Amino acid sequence: MNREKIKRWIVLSLLVALATSSCGGSTAAPEVGAQAPGFTISTLDGETVTLNELRGQPVLLNFWATWCGYCRYQMPFLKAAFEEKGQEMNFIAINIGEDIDKVQQYAEAEGLGFTVAVDSEGDVVSAYKITSIPATFFIDEQGVIKYIQIGAFMSQDELMAALEDL
Repeated sequence: MNREKIKRWIVLSLLVALATSSCGGSTAAPEVGAQAPGFTISTLDGETVTLNELRGQPVLLNFWATWCGYCRYQMPFLKAAFEEKGQEMNFIAINIGEDIDKVQQYAEAEGLGFTVAVDSEGDVVSAYKITSIPATFFIDEQGVIKYIQIGAFMSQDELMAALEDL
């Protein structure tokens, strides 16, 4: 290739990269201070939960899976936090697409009293740009993300301290 063709190829590549980066909406993950992406999802009990309808109360939103060791490790902390703060805020655990029967068995065996949903299509996972689990979002009563925890809470005290700041 001569120099002129190389220059054209580079310019064309840069233009394509620039054009595709600005099309299709935001690709950035939700961050602290931003409005939490809205969603409607089916729960294990056959109901639906819509994030926007929960305005007025804080929300703890946790993405997890039964095969995830760290998710299972922190689940008792979530359960205890719900038992203590469940009247003050909503707890929603969104499973990332496992078989509904398997998730139901796990939820029953663990005695989870909070809302458990399965993101079968991956729409909520996609909206929140989840790339690793567990991932927990603390959303205030106006729907603004106040804190994000990627990875497990390592103790009940750590989780409760994060809740106190909400």
